[in-house]
Amino acid sequence: MSFVYTMVNQKGGVGKTTTAVNLSSALARRGLRVLLVDSDPQGNATSGLGIDKDSLDHCLYDCLVHQMPADSVRIATRTPNLDILPASIKLADAEIEIVSMRPRETRLRILLQPLRDQYDAILIDAPPSMGLLTINTLVASDAALIPMQCEYYALEGVSSLLKIIELVRLQLNPGLRIAGVLPTMYDPRMNLTEQVMGELRSYFGDYLFTTVIPRNVRLSEAPSHGLPILDYDPRCKGAEAYLQLAEEILERGT
Repeated sequence: MSFVYTMVNQKGGVGKTTTAVNLSSALARRGLRVLLVDSDPQGNATSGLGIDKDSLDHCLYDCLVHQMPADSVRIATRTPNLDILPASIKLADAEIEIVSMRPRETRLRILLQPLRDQYDAILIDAPPSMGLLTINTLVASDAALIPMQCEYYALEGVSSLLKIIELVRLQLNPGLRIAGVLPTMYDPRMNLTEQVMGELRSYFGDYLFTTVIPRNVRLSEAPSHGLPILDYDPRCKGAEAYLQLAEEILERGT
């Protein structure tokens, strides 16, 4: 039985998709069978793994709206042990179309349930919003992993995010927990970075991962080549950080 984590933060640009792609790759490198679910209509996790989202015949939209089996949609990536349920802009329509459907909050959980025996880890890249697609990712997950940038507005909106996670836990998914909070875009040369890290430690305590993801040029270049950082530049600091994060998650227990 696999563990299912969703990368979630209603703010954009915090390293959520970067974490989804590169943590998936790092876990696959460890020999785990991994499925990445791209539930963001922008489809950046899909293109970040070298898949042309504009030429897809089917994507997660068809699974959620038309109940197409995941087997018909998932794609094996160039990374051994790593498959993806891709997204395209069509997925934006799902946010509207499933509002009137029953069930609506559990459609992703129902879709993923048969896959849990086929994978060791299922990671979900949630949209940068708190709409129905994101609620579906939280209902489908064992835990939420929250990437949070080491910048001035890091904690802005975090209380509403935690409140929504708690509401989902109380009403729809009693097993949902917080896997951890991941500091991203860490730059030790900036005084502000350490101030923000202090705030994160104070606010989140043991929820804060020991691993921090550095601000790293190679990490930002990799998506344009359709490669996870471990394939693009396995020796850079960004690659080392995601390998360390994979180790920390496995050591913490899933």
